[in-house]
Amino acid sequence: MRRSRTSSRQQHIQTGPNLSETACKKPLITPGSPGEDGVNRAGTLKKPRSTCHTLTMMSEPAVVERPALEDVAEEEDVFAAEGSSCCQVVEKRVGCPQEEGEKQLTYPPPVPLAFRKQVSYRKAIAKSSLHQLPCEPSTSSLNRTDPEANIRSTADWTESAVYGDHIWFETNVSGDYCYVGEQHCIARALQKSVSRKKCAACKIVAHTICIEQLEKINFRCKPSFRESSSRNLREPIIVRHHWVHRRRQEGKCKQCGKGFQQKFTFHSKEIVAISCSWCKQAYHNKMSCFMLQQIEEPCPIGAHAALVVPPTWIIRVRRHQSSMKSSKKKKRTSFKRKSSKKGAEEGRLWKPFIIRPIPSPLMKPLLVFVNPKSGGNQGTKILQSLMWNLNPRQVFDLSQAGPKEGLELYRKVHNLRILACGGDGTVGWILSCLDELALNPQPPVAVLPLGTGNDLARTLNWGGGYTDEPLSKILSHVEDGTVVQLDRWSLRVEPNHTAGAEPDEQQNDKLPLDVFNNYFSLGFDAHVTLEFHESREANPEKFNSRFRNKMFYAGTAFSDFLMGSSKDLSKHIKVVCDGTDLTSKVQDLKLQCLVFLNIPRYCAGTTPWGNPSEHHDFEPQRHDDGYIEVIGFTMTSLATLQVGGHGERLSQCREVTLTTTKPLPVQVDGEPCRLAPSVIYISLRNQANMIQKTKRRTSIPHLNDQQHVPDRLRIRVSRISMADYEALHYDKDKLRQASIPVGLIVVPGDSDLETCREHIQRLQEDFCSLSPFKYLELQEEAAKPKTFSCQRLSPKWCFLDSTTADRFYRIDRAQEHLNYVSEISQEEIFILDPELVVMAAVGTSPSTMPDLVNPTSSPINSRQESSQKTAEIQQGKEMERLIECVKNKDVKKLQELHTKGTDLTSLDESGCSLLHHAVHTGCKEMVRFILDNAPSDLLDVTDHLNGETVLHQAAALCHRTICHYLVEAGASLMKTDMQGDTPKDKAEKAHDAELAAYLGNRQHYQMIQREDQETTV
Repeated sequence: MRRSRTSSRQQHIQTGPNLSETACKKPLITPGSPGEDGVNRAGTLKKPRSTCHTLTMMSEPAVVERPALEDVAEEEDVFAAEGSSCCQVVEKRVGCPQEEGEKQLTYPPPVPLAFRKQVSYRKAIAKSSLHQLPCEPSTSSLNRTDPEANIRSTADWTESAVYGDHIWFETNVSGDYCYVGEQHCIARALQKSVSRKKCAACKIVAHTICIEQLEKINFRCKPSFRESSSRNLREPIIVRHHWVHRRRQEGKCKQCGKGFQQKFTFHSKEIVAISCSWCKQAYHNKMSCFMLQQIEEPCPIGAHAALVVPPTWIIRVRRHQSSMKSSKKKKRTSFKRKSSKKGAEEGRLWKPFIIRPIPSPLMKPLLVFVNPKSGGNQGTKILQSLMWNLNPRQVFDLSQAGPKEGLELYRKVHNLRILACGGDGTVGWILSCLDELALNPQPPVAVLPLGTGNDLARTLNWGGGYTDEPLSKILSHVEDGTVVQLDRWSLRVEPNHTAGAEPDEQQNDKLPLDVFNNYFSLGFDAHVTLEFHESREANPEKFNSRFRNKMFYAGTAFSDFLMGSSKDLSKHIKVVCDGTDLTSKVQDLKLQCLVFLNIPRYCAGTTPWGNPSEHHDFEPQRHDDGYIEVIGFTMTSLATLQVGGHGERLSQCREVTLTTTKPLPVQVDGEPCRLAPSVIYISLRNQANMIQKTKRRTSIPHLNDQQHVPDRLRIRVSRISMADYEALHYDKDKLRQASIPVGLIVVPGDSDLETCREHIQRLQEDFCSLSPFKYLELQEEAAKPKTFSCQRLSPKWCFLDSTTADRFYRIDRAQEHLNYVSEISQEEIFILDPELVVMAAVGTSPSTMPDLVNPTSSPINSRQESSQKTAEIQQGKEMERLIECVKNKDVKKLQELHTKGTDLTSLDESGCSLLHHAVHTGCKEMVRFILDNAPSDLLDVTDHLNGETVLHQAAALCHRTICHYLVEAGASLMKTDMQGDTPKDKAEKAHDAELAAYLGNRQHYQMIQREDQETTV
């Protein structure tokens, strides 16, 4: 029937009839139908520029002919059956504007409708990834000549860059899910385990040997640039979605609002979702949720649209095009400055890529520099995550090249912001490059601290190091951060000819850096740093552990203290601050370390200047006042730094002249050397723009949508052990179940976490005054039992952010004053206690969960205990009625009882839930009703006799459909009963091989789900 309708009218499109909704609602997209080339922005067809597209029209009022769900699920296997001829046709049709002299492409033979149905989603999505921009690259740019060119881990900025090229990183994900599909998977054909790689930009996973097979299915990464063309000036610049098939997807469908769940099909690896790599929108892979017209819709880019550099801004310029244009126009001498150096000048001026920004007051384009060597393996992970959240071409790897190239490329971008991911040295490197390029205005720099130390990052409220805060949240802070100024100080060194020469010692005439942002010091601390630096250069293999490095530092400091190598420092220096000679004061105090400090933080977070508010001689320290603080240390004051002490305040000045009479160890922002006798001049160089992290609410209300902040918040506090956090931090529901209540606090609605910490500490003091063996329990519906003692919180506890969609995140204690309690809590706060010891539950009712209320304000009196017993008796009667309904398979009666308020979460004396009884009867309607109306906690409730969950029982009874219902609802497939059997083992013992295979497949999904092979939305 469809074949006859299709063949009734086929025509080649020469001119453009209007395709408005009244004339032709939805054209059928065939494997060769036009993407952006065939349909213009107004929704009308236009004459193709280089290819002849075929659009099949219906004789009746046009209706979309989209593939059925089962056809879409099989698209992985279609191309292998069709052969290489189809792929060749596709490659021809995906082409770009015709080059001069190129022959017109011929029409391909008609393609059967069944084939079109099966591949319409595949081809439409494949074409969408190539037709998102106003101009697509020529076909020559899509042809690879070097087999290694497609295995790249950074963006290619050369002329030979491939449009839609993936950026591959090693991955340790397991499973049989290579994106090319089973028909094209070489590893599957070889039946052996091979390495896999994951694309950082679109998050697909493929075997290393299968990467070239992506060409066969015509799948490319989200485009990060566009080609130059004169026609682009007359066309609107938009970015289209980059749709990717996903076999696994978290979150909910944007269309229907339901979660993404696997269909119940044995040995199936279905595509469950279609999501966009730019905006992260995701839809179910079915016609009711994902419409074909969405493929050509403009993409909103997502939550960080203000930070993302659109691919339409980044333009590749062909070398031969420039020469052709210059030859046709009037004489231009810009490319021929000197005839004798024609080639050199042209090579220097021509760049393969240029940035053509479109200024907008709402845009804050972000340029990111990542130092992968900082913070162990953190840098590499952050690099990949930023490429996923942003355009890969706005993220630069500093291990490949310095920041200068990226800064030069983006120097004309209006309202540019920079994110430096690394240590303070990385920030200083970027600031020095900004000085060299003399950008005006200078873009502000934010810091994502990696590694240890990070005093500048602490000063700007970015914390002392990256833990596991969501990068999306960090990007929001970068966008909303306040721009502040940072003083930068010049160091000019001249040799001190009056001092006696000491040729035997290794000494330098110059400092490692001629500018500092944090501090310049000499004496004890510089000597320890220099010894560490020299030892590491001599034996780098001995310094590959952070713990060993710290131990070496401690040992060197202790030996230097015993030897007193810096005790005579004051005898060999002369200090003049703003014309005032402080040498006599330095000698009187017998200082062994002298620090010229620009920021309040020093030595991994200490505050050596302290708070001089009670002294009228000095002002509080600022990083933007044009003054530098001069501080001296004795061995005693150095020792007290870590416990809140401060050094000897000597001066706040604008200029310093420091004279040394012997070689001394010095360090500039952590870079040490042994400096020969010199005269050092310190003066203000300039001020750099920096981004300071500020308090930010998760949702900022509009002017016409003001949200009321409550005067007081009543919040429940629960703590989590480190073992539970490490095992379950990706499973929010189970982590909530594993938490132990601490109590209730009442705080003002606009409180930050520092205020909450004070309330929690007071709550602990009140609670721990009780007997340590006293247990308090209250009823809470639909929760599991736990018993706990009043174990005191350890000093190292920290807050957890539980509001993100995917997992819990730790909050740095140094940033608690920047987070409102409303940002991380709705009604409950979770805290991580690394020293928490959880006690086993003893003698608790299976239907209760303890909720600790401050015993001083809410005691459990005898009246409450009496009412509790009455409620338990009433609950037992209700349970009997419910079990009777289930055994009789009376669904209507069960619905009536539920409507009257009967609790479906009750357990009988054997620990079996109502769901256990429903599974035992095998009534599918009953199971479906309970799953739809009861909390998901029932899925993993175990009986007292065998320790079996409902899925164990369903598998043992070979109830396939019920097993599917339970797995779809989220039942655990890794939970074992008292015999150590999983649900899969139960199915095997029941001799149901297909059910066991299905459960094994789903168990494998759960085991690797947290690695998320393809994407998380």
